[in-house]
Amino acid sequence: MISTSVKVGPLTLRTPLIASSGTVGSIGEWSGVADADAYGAAVAKSVSGTPWEGRPSPRLAPVEAGMLNSIGIQNPGIDEWVRQHSGRLDSYGVPVWGSAVGHDPDEFARVADGLARCGVAGIEINLSCPNLEDGRMFALDATRAATVVAAVHGTVDIPVGAKLSPNAEDIVAVAEATLEAGADWLTLTNTAWGAGIDIERRRPLVSGVVGGYSGVGMKPLAMRCVIEVHRAFPTAPIIGLGGVRKGTDVIEYLMAGARAVGAGTVHFEDPKAGRRILREARRWAERHGVESFDELVGSGL
Repeated sequence: MISTSVKVGPLTLRTPLIASSGTVGSIGEWSGVADADAYGAAVAKSVSGTPWEGRPSPRLAPVEAGMLNSIGIQNPGIDEWVRQHSGRLDSYGVPVWGSAVGHDPDEFARVADGLARCGVAGIEINLSCPNLEDGRMFALDATRAATVVAAVHGTVDIPVGAKLSPNAEDIVAVAEATLEAGADWLTLTNTAWGAGIDIERRRPLVSGVVGGYSGVGMKPLAMRCVIEVHRAFPTAPIIGLGGVRKGTDVIEYLMAGARAVGAGTVHFEDPKAGRRILREARRWAERHGVESFDELVGSGL
């Protein structure tokens, strides 16, 4: 029987499947209806230093293959998040990772400190948050991204990862900078910029006009990022993310160089999708004589 455990930096996960931030809430309610034990970790929705209201509706819109979101990272702020979840994370049936956002490195670090004190197993730094000064994403600038990672890495003593954007002009350069700043893993990738028009109402599909595109169409875009970063840094732990709907998607990401694989948008149509996806991946591996998911990493290249 195949061994499903994988290593992502200093962390050992019981399976290579990760429930992605923004699609499983703050884990508690989702874990009550999902098969949480199919996952090696679940990443809570991003939290900032102070409450963020998010954007007005419409904030979600289906498109032909996937969806657009323009949520604006609505959240209650780190103090309230800690109050709600302190002492409860161990009851969710899956290791919980926090997700930190902020307007500047100090805010990211303060959020990370709160998440760590609350007992999360790891922290994913959401670098797709706009910088305060000019509205440009941290994830698009290697120097700024590294500054945030260094601030978080220097504040907490638990593993931290950097979630990068496919919109970066040179994602390998951003990956290198964040690894050098102390990132224990890289999540590749966040959503891509996308937009659409409601032709009956003659207005954008989402209130932000341009939103984050996710779903099955993201897979080739994220796969390219995984391959480029893995080729540049073969030993860097990568979590592949984008368009995962079935077990063979997991296998493909592993072969491209990822060590674990995130499932996101699929949870909106089926909160229990993880059990099926993991079962399909295991069956493929067993049919092909694979003894461990780890042995597949980068094997497609």
